[in-house]
Amino acid sequence: MRHFRAFAVQPKWNARDFVTARAFEAWMRGQLEQVRPHLHPSQPNLVVLTELNGLPLVLRGAGWALGLRTFKRVALALIVARLPRVLPVLLREQVSPIRALQLADSEANAQLYLQTCRTLAREYGVYLCCGSAPMPRLEVQGGRVRRLPRILTNQTVLLDPQGDLIGVTDKVHLTPDEEGGGVDLSAGELAELRVFPTPVGDLGVAISLDAFRADVIDRLEAQGCTVLLQPDANGAPWTSKEGLPPDPDHLRDQPEAWLESSWAVTNSGRGIRYAVNPMVVGNLLDLTFDGQSAITGPPDPAAAPRSYAMTAPRRGFLALAPWVSGHPDPDHLREVGLHLAAGSGHPNENAYHTDLLWADLTLPDTVLRPPPATPHEAALRQLLQNESQFSRAAQASLLTGWGLTLALVGALGWGLRQVLRRGR
Repeated sequence: MRHFRAFAVQPKWNARDFVTARAFEAWMRGQLEQVRPHLHPSQPNLVVLTELNGLPLVLRGAGWALGLRTFKRVALALIVARLPRVLPVLLREQVSPIRALQLADSEANAQLYLQTCRTLAREYGVYLCCGSAPMPRLEVQGGRVRRLPRILTNQTVLLDPQGDLIGVTDKVHLTPDEEGGGVDLSAGELAELRVFPTPVGDLGVAISLDAFRADVIDRLEAQGCTVLLQPDANGAPWTSKEGLPPDPDHLRDQPEAWLESSWAVTNSGRGIRYAVNPMVVGNLLDLTFDGQSAITGPPDPAAAPRSYAMTAPRRGFLALAPWVSGHPDPDHLREVGLHLAAGSGHPNENAYHTDLLWADLTLPDTVLRPPPATPHEAALRQLLQNESQFSRAAQASLLTGWGLTLALVGALGWGLRQVLRRGR
């Protein structure tokens, strides 16, 4: 039998945590420090972090821009300030300005993200679901790691206690905020979802919205998934109405809709026995994030029923973070949710509840074999073993960017002089 302890970390983020590498490392380390006193001394430990915890790394080196207060304004300012890096990507890869902004620094940010997570997995001796981050698609070409053009997915990376790569998973079903009108990420492929057998379960990842989608859950179950990992970043007040309703004429409260993800999966009586669903909270510039982290499993008749805010108690929650208020009146809770939200001006603005959950879980030994590595995973493994080669590639990309930009500026200047001469 496999006996292990699973953790879900519910952190609160702040834009200042991403403006330097040191600040980001400290924010991530702080989450593992919360876990440290509760690590099982003799059994494997699994730590699951939250969705898009690498997205704000686009703010690195841009503390000066935070006074602009909204993500759209900050993004526009960064595109202008980083034009020598952004413009060549924009022209060469024919992507949107917001994707070009992210791709321009994707090598450096991916390196920081991976190095930080690898260090933490090793130091704390845990199986680590790093959360998720916008990640470029990589391949080994001529013995070196290279970024493929255009692709930028919402990706989860799994590491073992030695900091070695177990595997990666891309988010398949993107929200409108992740699509072209928002941060403009690339959707993952359903056929690429795989299950990774480990001492802490046969791990399948369904990032946020994917955990609500039957095609994702069916594919993971068909491959023998026993532990579902659902990293989450819910970009709305927790007590507001659902944003992607199956029936637009019957909007539900978000906590009610959330019962259709991890809790429903592990209470269906099918193959997935446990689910770990950490949710990040906090106002990031003008964006609001809130929720209740949970670890779910088969209903235990001996355990007291409980559930999300605004929903009836039920069995199947092995661990559940309380919400900010336990008031029984839904209208009161909706008002509290608005007070917490970005820009509310209320004394309780941004006063979210952080938490740490854990549960001791048991599974039979696995009968699965690890899936073969994809070209992207092979590149990540090489990058983790020899990260300096990626930094050299990023440096070369930066120098090329400056060259292209100076050439373009020179060409525009020459053209302008010709027009002025003709005008004379």
